[in-house]
Amino acid sequence: MHIEDNSIVTIHYTLTKPNGDIIESSRDGEPLDYTHGTDALVPGLEQALKGKKAGDRVTVSVQPEQGYGECSEQLLQQVPRDIFQFDGPIEPGMRFQADTGHGIELVTVIGADETSVTVDANHPLAGEVLNFDVDIIAVRAPAEAEA
Repeated sequence: MHIEDNSIVTIHYTLTKPNGDIIESSRDGEPLDYTHGTDALVPGLEQALKGKKAGDRVTVSVQPEQGYGECSEQLLQQVPRDIFQFDGPIEPGMRFQADTGHGIELVTVIGADETSVTVDANHPLAGEVLNFDVDIIAVRAPAEAEA
């Protein structure tokens, strides 16, 4: 069976940066199961897997616009320090949940002083080229309960 919308797909993958640094991999653990065509994967990877079958290996470089998007300056914001319900120092690299008006999102602290905190609501991989090496383990039609 070939991968098409609503197929249940099982893959092992390794995601690397262009310099070869591994960002994430399933190869030392359980494979990833996902339903194709439901935006479970970044669009560029999902497009590369469409039409493939169990046993195929796919290597693809996904550009930011087909990955997690470009970095948006609009997603950088300076907020008053007192809105953080956190005891202790707030330092760059820390991540917090924030109610952005569009739901709860993770933000990353990129700067802080005594009165304000600068946060970045971009996905941590926004603006990055994503290199995927994927082994397709299984492809099947959804069971009735999965449809």
